[in-house]
Amino acid sequence: MTNLIRLRDDAPAAGPVATFDACCDQSNAAAVRIEPGDDARALIPFLDRLTLVEVNFPVFGDGRGYSAARILREAGYTGEIRAVGDVLIDQLNNMRRCGFDGFAPDTALDMDGVTAAMQTWPEVYQAATDGRNPIWNIRHGIGADNGS
Repeated sequence: MTNLIRLRDDAPAAGPVATFDACCDQSNAAAVRIEPGDDARALIPFLDRLTLVEVNFPVFGDGRGYSAARILREAGYTGEIRAVGDVLIDQLNNMRRCGFDGFAPDTALDMDGVTAAMQTWPEVYQAATDGRNPIWNIRHGIGADNGS
């Protein structure tokens, strides 16, 4: 995968990626691909064996994949969540906030632009799965993890 961008230190998942429908029936599937309309919550019982969840974005305007990533992170999934398909550079920062840590866009992205996109907003206004402390907490001396 030549367009692969990862924000992780571990090795990329190897092996085949199962379809969403086939993953739950296969006891050895370690990677799965979610399509728009698939309910990510169905994967929760299998998260301990999955090393990669690919979330397909067939068109950049379909935002259902953001919810899938957040659902999986909030359920405790620590493996790679990779956005694949029509992934645009201006989506990367928000995708990262929802839990994506890998990107495989159909079209190669300029790495300087990727770095700039990830640093676009140094402060955030709401909590998300990336653990960044919202600016209103910082202003009031409240920690991100425990609200104190």
